[in-house]
Amino acid sequence: MRRADYEASSRQFYTDTVEAIIGSLASNASFAIDLKQRNAWQVLIESLKTSVAGLADAHVFIEFTIPRMGRRVDAVVLNAGCIFVLEYKVGSESFYAADIDQVYGYALDLKHFHEPSHSLPIIPILIATAAAAASYRFVVSHDRICEPILSNGENLGELIEKASIAFAGTKIDHSEWVNGRYKPTPTIIEAAQALYRNHRVDDITRNEAGAKNLSATAAYVFQVINDAKQKREKAICFITGVPGSGKTLAGLNIATIRTRTSEDDHAVFLSGNGPLVKVLRAALVKDQKSQAFANGSVLDRTTAGYRSVTQFIQNIHHFRDANLDASEPPIEKVVIFDEAQRAWNRKKTSQFMRQDRAVPNFDKSEPEFLLSVMDRHKDWCAVICLVGHGQEINTGEAGIAEWITALRDHFPAWHIHVSDRLVANPATFGVEQLPARLVARSELHLSTSIRSFRSETVSSFVSAIIDGNPDGARTISEGMGQFEFRITRDLKAAREWLRSHRRGTERSGLLAFSNGMRLKPEGIFVKSSIEPENWFLADRGDVRSSDCLEDIATEFDVQGLELDWACVCMDANLRVSPNKMLIPYSFRGTRWQFINAPDRKQYALNAHRVLLTRARQGVIIYIPNGDVRDATRNPHWYNMMYNYLTACGVVPL
Repeated sequence: MRRADYEASSRQFYTDTVEAIIGSLASNASFAIDLKQRNAWQVLIESLKTSVAGLADAHVFIEFTIPRMGRRVDAVVLNAGCIFVLEYKVGSESFYAADIDQVYGYALDLKHFHEPSHSLPIIPILIATAAAAASYRFVVSHDRICEPILSNGENLGELIEKASIAFAGTKIDHSEWVNGRYKPTPTIIEAAQALYRNHRVDDITRNEAGAKNLSATAAYVFQVINDAKQKREKAICFITGVPGSGKTLAGLNIATIRTRTSEDDHAVFLSGNGPLVKVLRAALVKDQKSQAFANGSVLDRTTAGYRSVTQFIQNIHHFRDANLDASEPPIEKVVIFDEAQRAWNRKKTSQFMRQDRAVPNFDKSEPEFLLSVMDRHKDWCAVICLVGHGQEINTGEAGIAEWITALRDHFPAWHIHVSDRLVANPATFGVEQLPARLVARSELHLSTSIRSFRSETVSSFVSAIIDGNPDGARTISEGMGQFEFRITRDLKAAREWLRSHRRGTERSGLLAFSNGMRLKPEGIFVKSSIEPENWFLADRGDVRSSDCLEDIATEFDVQGLELDWACVCMDANLRVSPNKMLIPYSFRGTRWQFINAPDRKQYALNAHRVLLTRARQGVIIYIPNGDVRDATRNPHWYNMMYNYLTACGVVPL
């Protein structure tokens, strides 16, 4: 596979004419070439020719594609055991923060995900050709990535020579380097964009066990769909998995492939998670707009491309309401229900229908109604339910049991496919009785967490904390690898920790439990709603962005999504009992109340599980000091939780 549109040794590069190099770039380009692009290439080539003239053993790549994710670096130079990542802004008079983050992000992608680059020094350089000369110094992090160097290009040769001396190592074999394995771990936002651009799921998954698991799951589900279609039957698959194992990724992968290969199936990805739907749709539209602009076209609400994005990912409640008064089957034959465990039970659904939809006699759970909608098809259909066990976080969320009950009692003709884990221990999933007619397969359980590329044990560590097992948590923490779990009593220090760790295009943010009402004296207002699209997608300079570390997101905002670095602000909602179990409390009106109802207890524990597993690289937990003058903020509660978490292996800042 060609990694760059042009590559050559420094000697060959210096010998080749500008016209010949531009010709090579133009003939290999995957995007439209206009006069502006040709002029930009000419400036870049002439600048690089001057800069590498004295480098006998360097190797040059122009328009280098970072494998799998489709990001393109203007130029990469290998010299003296160092990797130089160059981003040109031709005609720019300033070094903009977004451009600095861009080149830093390229360097981080190579460092984290490109195997031959793991141990090598990487020096990102931003070149604004019309800017004034900038001073520089080499500031290198623990992982040998240099902070971005700013240049107008006039001293580029000097920069490369000095850095090569400072970080000199063994000469890089350019062929081995460029063909080395690239194993990314994209966020769900990046993954959705990549899958929508026709990348394969195993192309965008760094964890090999996770990639194998996801591919096996998809293969089995496609077999079930094809069998249902050929035999004119109705089938349902339940995909379970640990937090961060890629259930949503699996669903998006199935939806995108099915859409490309069988358009008449009208496969759709449905989620009751409003923030997730908003963020993914906004991200896909943003990405499609960028691609359209690069190709000289426009994407707006009137274009087919825009409509296809919004039809591909839909809110499950809109799907439900659209079929409430209809008797005809929906156009969709293949439906993927994300976070199916959050579907409402009969009581919650009936109450909602009476109060909000003026349907007085509605007497079905949400799973039963959704299945009845798909059951209207006279020939075939397939339903895929993505189930996150232990992630029900709100009143009325029924878990997988409500789906199983509906199938057992009302849809005897459906073919049911579940994971072998569910059959082996149904009580763990809240299921009392399984239907007789089902197929159990190991491919339908995702057991490997792929969210964090720094550690696969984060979900196990958090589970041990939530389950009141400090000894087990501490043992797991010792094998956590590079993933960081820290704790502090100083919110300002927590913010500084986030700012010091996030680099390039990485994202950080503040999280808190939705009932953390007594965090208000600390300036944390959980009742102030965020705009999820802006919180997750806006640039760092936008005050609505998560990176501004101002607006607080709750478990309802972030479930199914992720950050690179997170601060989880904990109130007194969880208290430590004498036997080290966590006891949930709720703040109502002016005082704390012990939570009696078993389901509400579990919702509170699950919410904290969600918050503590949102980060890909590191978490810092903020525990307030409390105030002896305020009975609602007893310092003893906070001190006990702080001591419990440190006993679990969370390291004080």
